[in-house]
Amino acid sequence: MYVSHLTLHDFRSYAAADVALEPGVTAFIGRNGQGKTNLVEAIDYLSRLASHRVATDAPLIRAGADRAVVRASVVRDGRTAVLEVELNPGKANRARINRSPLPRARELIGLVRTVVFSPEDLTLVKGDPSDRRRFLDDLLVLRTPRLAGVRADYDRVLRQRNSLLKTARMSRGALDTLGVWDAHLARTGAEVLAERLALVDALRPYVGKAYETVARGATRDDADIEYKPSFDLEGRTSRDDLTEALLAEVERRRGDEVDRGISLVGPHRDELLLRLGDLPVKGYASHGESWSFALALRLASYDLLRADGDDPILILDDVFAELDTERRAQLADLVAGAEQVLVTAAVGADVPEALAGVRYLVGGGEVVRE
Repeated sequence: MYVSHLTLHDFRSYAAADVALEPGVTAFIGRNGQGKTNLVEAIDYLSRLASHRVATDAPLIRAGADRAVVRASVVRDGRTAVLEVELNPGKANRARINRSPLPRARELIGLVRTVVFSPEDLTLVKGDPSDRRRFLDDLLVLRTPRLAGVRADYDRVLRQRNSLLKTARMSRGALDTLGVWDAHLARTGAEVLAERLALVDALRPYVGKAYETVARGATRDDADIEYKPSFDLEGRTSRDDLTEALLAEVERRRGDEVDRGISLVGPHRDELLLRLGDLPVKGYASHGESWSFALALRLASYDLLRADGDDPILILDDVFAELDTERRAQLADLVAGAEQVLVTAAVGADVPEALAGVRYLVGGGEVVRE
């Protein structure tokens, strides 16, 4: 799988951009603020309908524009499809395949798969639990696109339930209505929970293998991940059992939730634990070890997606400037064989020799092949 052409209209800093791409390595070289990351961000957005840099779509629209369009020709097994998404702030986004409209924009998700390495990856290790939950959910949706709908349903139920909890102490009617939303929370939450548990089990061996590769002197037994739910599951993993368990725990915590006006049980409160040996990575690992673990998580994602039968597009967004010479070389050697690798860097010297390929110079709103 690779992108052969990218077209942008009013996306980020570009009023218009038109870039031909090839399999193999393509590097976008330009000073900070010139728009090189905007190009790869657009391709990643087509993959997940989300940015790896910002939480909402509004910053993706060029200042003064009403909407933005991202269009890409994607080649898979020798066949080309044109994927397009129109970003409309405050309204529903619209999507097309080969110019034909889709009923929902999220039906684009997973048609092109990307794995992004970026300086923000350090938050996977040092950031809040929400960063690690987002990492799992993004990977889940890429592997099984229908889960985007399940995740959206859970978020909707959670917002409604939290709204009721804020008024439950003052309103008997709100308290009576909670039971209906408890059932919805348990049903959708159990599906998210079951899928995350299965994903962590599938990802774990890849994380150990990747960490051994990128960390000097490490073995694959050094790095481990574990899913920690918001309550004890007592070994339950099936969707039906998890639904019952979530519902029982919600009922048990009812008083606490009403007092605090917020939902305290469910996947939105869970955590992905990262360990080196017997110690948690967060708070104990050195800066170098933290970077190695973050890289291992991304490499493990890539390997898992490849094991599913697809070769994802790898995006290395300004990541080499954050790494020492040894880790640069290790990462470059690991990804050089991917079907398509897109690299951004401030200067050409930051791109390792193993990733020599097509180069574009980015500056002044132009993208010019070197």
